Amino acid sequence: MEQIFGICRVSVAPMRSEPSDRAENASQLLFGEFVEVLEQLEKWWYISAEFDGYKGWIDFRQLTLIPLKEYLKAKVTIYLAPAQALNALIDPQGNKLYLSPGSNLPNFKASECFLNNQKYEVLFTPQNPEWTDINRLISTASFFLNAPYLWGGRTFFGIDCSGFVQNVFKLNGIGLRRDAWQQAEQGKTVDFLQEVVPGDVAFFDNEEGKIIHVGIMLNNTEIIHASSKVKIDPMDNQGIFNAELGKYSHKLRIIKRFI
Repeated sequence: MEQIFGICRVSVAPMRSEPSDRAENASQLLFGEFVEVLEQLEKWWYISAEFDGYKGWIDFRQLTLIPLKEYLKAKVTIYLAPAQALNALIDPQGNKLYLSPGSNLPNFKASECFLNNQKYEVLFTPQNPEWTDINRLISTASFFLNAPYLWGGRTFFGIDCSGFVQNVFKLNGIGLRRDAWQQAEQGKTVDFLQEVVPGDVAFFDNEEGKIIHVGIMLNNTEIIHASSKVKIDPMDNQGIFNAELGKYSHKLRIIKRFI
């Protein structure tokens, strides 16, 4: 099969677990994210996201096909700054397209970006972090406070725990994988909670030992994470204490450092 590549041309596109509008929303693509098409089934295409290798089904009408040479430029896109939550583009048809933080601007030049030679007018000044600063990373995480929890979500209007962590680090120039258990395989282990520095990432498991939750440490006693919404909770060696429930909600498994 000839290799086929594409790029997300809508603000946010659901990646389904099965080729159906009723299927689980496993993840999401944001505008400007690149994919490789692995299988085509009528309107549903099975794709692999370039950014994190995550696979799922997407309605092909939410993609613009691109040649291989454009796909290989994927890692030189410009990331949106988190403060630009609802900045917009003007698409080739003259319509305004609002973007979520973490979207990409492929082939960005001056005030324009291009999807396979289709010009989009950029109505804001993007930022592209060249290094990771802890204060900026924590500020990025705090920007998402109160964003509602959504399984498979990666935007300010609905985000899950691993999508939150992934997007915060993406906005600071660091690529993490999609699911919590995959992220737990990356980074350097922090042996003790007392050694935590802001920006470290804590992972939590269930009774079977499976990693099921993740959040970003603000210090060695507080964590920001997506659970019902993005919020800050107290934490100790046992795990996260949920004041609303009056009990521990997540059991600490491991802490990793990515910076």
